[in-house]
Amino acid sequence: MKIQSLIQSNSLTDIQIPIIGKFGRFLSQTQKRINLLYGGAGSGKSYSLAQWFIVKCITEQNKSFLITRKTLPSLKLTAYKLFKELLSEYQIKYEENKTDLVIWINSNEVYFKSLDDPEKIKSADFNYVWGEEATELTFDDYKQLNLRARRKTDTLNQLFFTFNPIDSFHWLKTIVIDKLVGIIGILASNYKDNPYLSQDYIDELIALKNQDETYYQIYTKGEWGILKNLIYSNWGVVDYWPENGDSFYGLDFGFNNPSALIELLLYDNEIYIRELLYETHLTNTDLIGKMKVLLPKKSNPIYPDSAEPDRIEEIKREGFNVKPAEKDVHDGIDHVKRYKLHIHRDAINVIKEIQSYKWKEDKDGNIIDDPVKFNDHAMDAIRYAIFTHLKTQLTPTIWRLK
Repeated sequence: MKIQSLIQSNSLTDIQIPIIGKFGRFLSQTQKRINLLYGGAGSGKSYSLAQWFIVKCITEQNKSFLITRKTLPSLKLTAYKLFKELLSEYQIKYEENKTDLVIWINSNEVYFKSLDDPEKIKSADFNYVWGEEATELTFDDYKQLNLRARRKTDTLNQLFFTFNPIDSFHWLKTIVIDKLVGIIGILASNYKDNPYLSQDYIDELIALKNQDETYYQIYTKGEWGILKNLIYSNWGVVDYWPENGDSFYGLDFGFNNPSALIELLLYDNEIYIRELLYETHLTNTDLIGKMKVLLPKKSNPIYPDSAEPDRIEEIKREGFNVKPAEKDVHDGIDHVKRYKLHIHRDAINVIKEIQSYKWKEDKDGNIIDDPVKFNDHAMDAIRYAIFTHLKTQLTPTIWRLK
């Protein structure tokens, strides 16, 4: 999509914003107040909506935008980060209040607010609202956002929600879609709609057909499903970190997939978890550089995937206490289940993975005794660390009497 806009410098500039065709057509044509963009992994829904909000910021005047997610850490690491990266890519000038997370483009203002405290938005009115990962939101959150999209405008005030259709009993399906059909705008999408998706990721999505019917339905086809047979229920979210305890780390290597570095702390026989790194396209040199910043104390043990001995040796030579992990999946999962897990609220990828980490199912719904291998990088890192570091503490000592 090509647009001309008067940027802050007051010079007329041509800006190329290549919105995926399916999303560009829907977003430019919808005249509905409430719009749901749902679908499979990698379809481009969030990326395209961020682009569309930027289009509106440089083609409209005196508008107020709200971009929100349930928690502030997750908002900062996803929609806020994406929005700023796109502004930089398109060389769009803007001003910013980094403390309050407000961006000004021309005469428009873009607010980034979380909904873990609804009071944050109760005194404000907006023209355009985007709720990212909307399945995290409650129906009360949705109603509050609907009330906030009431600012006086020369155009239509609109709300947009992006999400994966992970639960066909969710209020987004049963209350909004089923009861407001024809009144709201709906765009379903999947990986086939995104021409920019890498072939490696496409192959990973297609391979879900042979792993798990529900995952394939939700993340590949972009259709409503229900995540059942979840592996872990022994966890909760906390906003604190104990001052002492037995500290150790799990590391899952990746490149096209994320490298995940997870910190674990055993305190009072319970495990606290926080996410230090979850990032794609890291070479081993990149990873070591980040580890030097994240882990100034190199003596605590780190348990990485033992299938990467060359990478382990390179990290060890940098002075880190690296020990190849025990990789037995079933025994490892069994050991993780024996502890109460306290996941720090900032560990957004850990939380997202554990919420959907499940046993495989065939097309008839029969459970297969293996976890689905998709979006499980933090889960692997956590299993490596707990199983390898703590298994002896849970193994009874056998005394042999002569």
